[in-house]
Amino acid sequence: MSWIARFSKGSVQNAAVNATIRRHTFVVSTNTFADMTVPQLDDADRQLLSLLRENARASTAELARKLHLSRTTVQSRLQRLERLRFIAGYTVVVPDEAEAALVRAHVLITLGPKQAAAIEAALRRIPEVRVLHSVSGPFDLIAVVAARSIGELDALIDRIGALEGVERTTSAIVLSTRIQR
Repeated sequence: MSWIARFSKGSVQNAAVNATIRRHTFVVSTNTFADMTVPQLDDADRQLLSLLRENARASTAELARKLHLSRTTVQSRLQRLERLRFIAGYTVVVPDEAEAALVRAHVLITLGPKQAAAIEAALRRIPEVRVLHSVSGPFDLIAVVAARSIGELDALIDRIGALEGVERTTSAIVLSTRIQR
């Protein structure tokens, strides 16, 4: 998984970072800081995010000991990272075992010109779409979906393909997840 920020010719794009926090997930913002002052992460911020990725249930006191900082300093850093939207939100993480009966797939989507915003809005309204990535290459989007059966997955993929502005879909069923961090 990439680090928080990737610098390229003056622009910064944040990479997604997930870690479990008390059965919740913190998500690092995927916004581009194009026209504003880019908040800088120092080594302590990067180490803090790395420790949270390893064990996000760690207490503030434990994080402080590992970082050789005071507990209040670590708490302030966490609040600052939230305020700056490096930690963009919290969500529940459902264990794979709880969703073992679901059929998961990656749906690679090719869009017509200038259709990304409308398709994203439409996909947000489909609860079976768990994750949506904007990507480079021959496809424009990759949707990670989950359905209760192959039949429902087939109908879901047809539903996505029928959206106004979708030119083509290609899907790959997930057989197993080998690494998830």
